[in-house]
Amino acid sequence: MIDREALQYLRVTTPIGQLLVAGDYGAIRFVRFHGESEPDRVWFEARAGPVREAARQLEAYFARRRTTFDLPLAPQGTPFQQRVWAELQKIPYGETVSYGELAKRIGQPTASRAVGAANGANPIPIIIPCHRAVGADGSMTGFGGGIALKRMLLALEAGQRPLVGAE
Repeated sequence: MIDREALQYLRVTTPIGQLLVAGDYGAIRFVRFHGESEPDRVWFEARAGPVREAARQLEAYFARRRTTFDLPLAPQGTPFQQRVWAELQKIPYGETVSYGELAKRIGQPTASRAVGAANGANPIPIIIPCHRAVGADGSMTGFGGGIALKRMLLALEAGQRPLVGAE
């Protein structure tokens, strides 16, 4: 019998460190930076399916051969968080949007702090591009992987070459 609560995972070596990509049989559920805690579930290495495809697409992203992701995603969160994460996915590669603008886009213009909190709770960073959300003045604020990683991701998307080992 297959444990439907089990997560498939792969570790992906990238220029920003090792990422852990995990999902179930139908969708990606998590991307974790090196050192982050892992969910308390049964884990097994992915042989095929969405996790293997996510690893392939992330490798292409870091090699600058991919600017969008085409994956089934199943982040767990509140309806508000889901709206924020859906809006984040609309931010084009290489562009940034302020938390205040994101709040306006989801129809709650006074909720920029709540948008920031939802952004910080994003369980699938990079693929759901929370690194593209910035302060109203363009400042680098909050990112689960740290501000240095956020800057690296934005530099990668801007075509700059600060990523050691890229390409």
